[in-house]
Amino acid sequence: MSESEISADYVVVGAGSAGCVLARRLSDDGRHSVLLVEAGGHDRSVFVQMPSAFSIAMNMRRHNWAYLSEPEPGLDNRRIPCPRGRGLGGSSSINGLVYVRGHAADFDEWEQLGAAGWNYQNCLPYFRRAETWQGGADEYRGGDGPLHTGNGNGMANPLYRAFIGAGIDAGYGETDDYNGFRQEGFGPMHMTVRDGVRASTANAYLKSALRRTNLRLLKNVEVSKLIMDGRKVTGVNARRGGTGMTLSAQREVILAAGAIGSPAILQRSGIGPASVLTDAGVSVVHELPGVGENLQDHLEVFFQARCKKPITLNSRLGLISKALIGINWLLFRRGLGASNQFESCGFIRSRAGVRWPDIQYHFLPGAIAYDGSVAFAGHGFQVHAGPNKPKSRGTLRIPDPHPSSKPELRFNYLQHEDDRRTFRDCIRLTREIMQQPALSEYFDGEIQPGEEVASDAEIDAWVRSNAESAYHASCAARMGSADDPMAVVDAACRVIGTGNLRVVDSSVFPTMTNGNLNAPTIMLAERAADIIRGVDLLPPANVPVWEHPDWSCQQR
Repeated sequence: MSESEISADYVVVGAGSAGCVLARRLSDDGRHSVLLVEAGGHDRSVFVQMPSAFSIAMNMRRHNWAYLSEPEPGLDNRRIPCPRGRGLGGSSSINGLVYVRGHAADFDEWEQLGAAGWNYQNCLPYFRRAETWQGGADEYRGGDGPLHTGNGNGMANPLYRAFIGAGIDAGYGETDDYNGFRQEGFGPMHMTVRDGVRASTANAYLKSALRRTNLRLLKNVEVSKLIMDGRKVTGVNARRGGTGMTLSAQREVILAAGAIGSPAILQRSGIGPASVLTDAGVSVVHELPGVGENLQDHLEVFFQARCKKPITLNSRLGLISKALIGINWLLFRRGLGASNQFESCGFIRSRAGVRWPDIQYHFLPGAIAYDGSVAFAGHGFQVHAGPNKPKSRGTLRIPDPHPSSKPELRFNYLQHEDDRRTFRDCIRLTREIMQQPALSEYFDGEIQPGEEVASDAEIDAWVRSNAESAYHASCAARMGSADDPMAVVDAACRVIGTGNLRVVDSSVFPTMTNGNLNAPTIMLAERAADIIRGVDLLPPANVPVWEHPDWSCQQR
């Protein structure tokens, strides 16, 4: 068979956070051949592998699809960047490396929304199987999985512990492991790093598996659409450079092209809402109204403060300092280069009556834009703060059948009044935390939003002009029951109404989890791989989960 015609039992589209996991697990027993197809190239850049350099990789077109939203009415009609990883590891190779599983109730909510079997006690064994936690295995954390997690440099900068102390001073609890028994509270933050190097899914799962004779990787091959025989999928059409390719699946095609890529491939293949397909000039093969609906994302703001002491990262942003950090990392894989700098965090509830946390804090001992483009001239620190359970929903639409045309993304940020109210709560609660005794020797007033931003209208206006995406696009091909007209995949990740086709990535989340999305995406792929292989699922856990005893009447 020629290079333009390749066949395998499973064709996995996308070597990202989910695809690398699937490729390894589906090829584990040697019984089936797996073809992993990736539109991007290798990940050998120092900016990918050095944890502190993630904002550089995120801004490199060779590693980023660089999607952009349509003008967002709720954000002063700004077009919001939506980076998605391109190349081995996908978004796990350009993200902020933060490891947050989500709250247990998030997964119970998935099941309540129709994703049968995806409750927390069923998902926890797959989080554990995936992980090697630096603190060792327990009933919540894994001890021998491919994905290594830890706390970076152990909060060496005193600002990290001061932030945790401020949360405790404000009346919130402390949690020593938000990925374990108790998420709510303040404590150390976890990251996907092994021996000072980014633990992407390419590093953690894929590379050691590529020695297998039943696993083949194709790089720089972009899938245009599915090959359909009626509603049965037999393969994909793809291109490498100017050469067309036919990649045939003897068993199944599994889309793991990511939150934007998978729904777009479905629509280009004639699977989706009939009106959307017709408007794009695509013939309807299978009308599935939910494809491209339910699009979600996390928004956040940077709450920045001046620092009284010259101990922040703002003194390490010059070329000489960056060079020294880079040399230390290149030689020894340690120092500031070995951390994403997010080493403490918090999860709180916005108000009484909210059952589990809906606001997340990432603390950074510097005052600088997420992409590294703008920094405060003096010394400062910041928390990335935002609601984790927004109610606004958006859409994804292909404009035409061409793979080179980027989908039209309308997230509809802040279109739900509850989201605007939660942001007001978020600003006011953050302001209170910043003024606690534990931060008094460091806090020297707000850089932004500024004390003058106080009323509802002033906070709303500031959020509209300053909020940014946390880069957690998801949910536009959501999982649900087969009789749900807006569900795209069933609980086995099979595309409803088709044959031999699944989607396994964050696009199938029914709702966003309470945190960053890389960890639950990896868990999803781990569990889906067992479902696809037809092996016995891991036995469910039976562990307690902390819940504030007075959540119905107390905010903290």
